[in-house]
Amino acid sequence: MTHPFVAGDRSPFHPAMGTPGVGYLQLMTTAAPPRVGTLLREWRDRRRLSQLELALRADSSARHISFIETGRSRPSQEMVLRLADHLDVPVRERNALLIAAGYAPHYPERSVDDPSMSALRASLERLLTGYEPYPALVVDGTYGVLAANRGIAALLEGVAEHLLKPPLNAMRLTLHPEGLAPRIRNLREWRGHLLDQMDRQLALMRSSPLRALYDEVAAYPLPETGGRETASAGDTPPFALPMMIEHGGRVLSFISTIATFNTPMDVTVSELAIETFLPADPETAAALGRFSRS
Repeated sequence: MTHPFVAGDRSPFHPAMGTPGVGYLQLMTTAAPPRVGTLLREWRDRRRLSQLELALRADSSARHISFIETGRSRPSQEMVLRLADHLDVPVRERNALLIAAGYAPHYPERSVDDPSMSALRASLERLLTGYEPYPALVVDGTYGVLAANRGIAALLEGVAEHLLKPPLNAMRLTLHPEGLAPRIRNLREWRGHLLDQMDRQLALMRSSPLRALYDEVAAYPLPETGGRETASAGDTPPFALPMMIEHGGRVLSFISTIATFNTPMDVTVSELAIETFLPADPETAAALGRFSRS
């Protein structure tokens, strides 16, 4: 079975969820634009920092931070970026802070298909291919699948056709009752892990598309055939929560790892994640080797 997003095929990258950030921008146009001071105070509260603590980190004063938050002082572009850095604000939200302060966005937002991203696409394709036969994929900020290798494609056998039509979404593929969910032996644990992961992201960024996706997948019913086992069902306790999935008449066990880019200078790149599924036991490694040779 082949899929149009498999690395190595022609043009494996494609927009998976439409224009990035559209949901957020539409939300912004239906309400009064927030002041930069209000947004900065929200981020400071999230990080549980006092005005004095933030001022010391940003080489400023608590009085100046107070004036910015109350609207009595307009911060410079450099100050907005400095405060955002010390508050660990996501790149997309840094642009929102700048716009609220009356400045142009600092970070560009280019599609992965943009010609300027050709080196990125080539590097990600080599990475995905290098992980074979182990499954690996690239997702955007709302878990849209931008590219995947043949290891992922092998696991998708039996998934409903409507879930395999673009735009593909990793959360839907995994948790939908017609997706991988019925074959995941420890579905309740794995589902809880994925929902917690999304919840942590929502605490870091305001994204109406991500919130809508969370509400959708959290409402999926648990298939009667899924979740029969816990991750510790084997003889040896796992060192990390595995995904245990039925495939080819056996149960494969995978440990998931997620990689992101350090110091991204583009909104799209800042939200990319490369997820790999490594064998959690020798039996899974051997089975993947056999699949790759068949």
